[in-house]
Amino acid sequence: MNPAIERIREVTRGTEYEGRLFLVGGIVRDRIMGRPPTEDVDIVLEGNALEFARFLHRKGIAEHRPVTYPRFGTAMVTIEGRTIELVSARRESYAPESRKPRVEPASLMDDVMRRDFTINTLLENLHTGEVLDLTGRGRADIEAGIIRTPTEPQTTFYDDPLRMLRAVRFAVRFGFEIEPVTYEAIVRDAERLKIISKERIRDEFAKIMLSDDPDKGLRMLSDTGLLRQFAPELLEMQGVDQTGPHVWDVWNHTLEALNSLPKQADLVLRLAVLFHDTGKPRTKTIDPDGDVHFYGHEDLSAEIARRVLNRLRFPAHEINRVVRLVSMHMRIGEYREEWKDAAVKRLMRDAGADMPDLLALAYADRYGSNPHPSLEGLNDLQERIEDILLKVKVEELESPLGGREIMDLLGLAPGPKVAEVKDFLCDEVIEGRLEPHDTDTARRLVIERFGGR
Repeated sequence: MNPAIERIREVTRGTEYEGRLFLVGGIVRDRIMGRPPTEDVDIVLEGNALEFARFLHRKGIAEHRPVTYPRFGTAMVTIEGRTIELVSARRESYAPESRKPRVEPASLMDDVMRRDFTINTLLENLHTGEVLDLTGRGRADIEAGIIRTPTEPQTTFYDDPLRMLRAVRFAVRFGFEIEPVTYEAIVRDAERLKIISKERIRDEFAKIMLSDDPDKGLRMLSDTGLLRQFAPELLEMQGVDQTGPHVWDVWNHTLEALNSLPKQADLVLRLAVLFHDTGKPRTKTIDPDGDVHFYGHEDLSAEIARRVLNRLRFPAHEINRVVRLVSMHMRIGEYREEWKDAAVKRLMRDAGADMPDLLALAYADRYGSNPHPSLEGLNDLQERIEDILLKVKVEELESPLGGREIMDLLGLAPGPKVAEVKDFLCDEVIEGRLEPHDTDTARRLVIERFGGR
């Protein structure tokens, strides 16, 4: 049992709160499903949650003064290092184009009916352990694997359109199906997602991408019309045929590639796979022999990835990594056995710390082409990279001289000439003609080639 819950139970025994506190939401749902307990703890009570939060602070079990939200009747406390959300049972109503509800105190029944899905409406009495299923559908829908709103779905989604994305996320996470009436409401009201902040959409989308079945999630987002509301560029891949080793169109190839990633693949790698071919629809050409080409699609794909991820307010460092992987993914496809070690080192230098993910993207791309892909070239490249790493570190494949040293040596101002000199020195290191830390030889080579001050 969560130690924070134990402390609350202990300190409220024999008080007015005994028997009136209920765990609600994911913590109850997951316990019934036999899943590992969620870290999120929500407690609802018929009464004033703000006063209850102050009570916990007075009792000395809250680690700081409660953070209160009087308008919503909620408070946050930290106990045993865990964040606990305390909620006054309430009902909500919304203006047409607003996510800010009007709130008023209400019963437990009113409170569960305002929640998103029946599987999240179960209440567990904190003191007795009794589970209340006030909608009469929570347990049954968990057992049947159904995502259903506790009230008329159009009302539920009207109140908070983000719940449409959450329906997809829960369906993917648990392998559930969305109940037909609920599904139809999502299709009908998908455009209302546009009133939701991009940050909230991003967070739900990221959770879908990090699920064990992103393929199912993306297909559902497409079929319901939700994907069109925040990333319509992805839909352009649908129906774009390919030739050569590809047996699927660009969209299905991308989903197959995603499915081939290891379960531990992080969000950046998954997004890179998702966007790696988004430029193909706009670069497609057909030659006189009927062969399809997508010249330069990697550069356009990188631009599209940056545009969409910026729109969704992803962190800059994640966007930059995704764009880098997408823009470089064809470099591995160009690999040939006759490449010299210097060419492999140059690829490693350009990819830097992202080299493992670039290889993972290449393997996913290959597996997404057809059921029986040829991996011989990729395997050979990976072996050569591993062999080179036994002899040299990637970070050593750089110029021995920094930009300031080059400017002082040649009397240069900051500009492209400095980068040219650094690239020259880096190439000398990669070709094995200059040791990574040999600054004296590096200065001599620069003066010989570019002249001194």
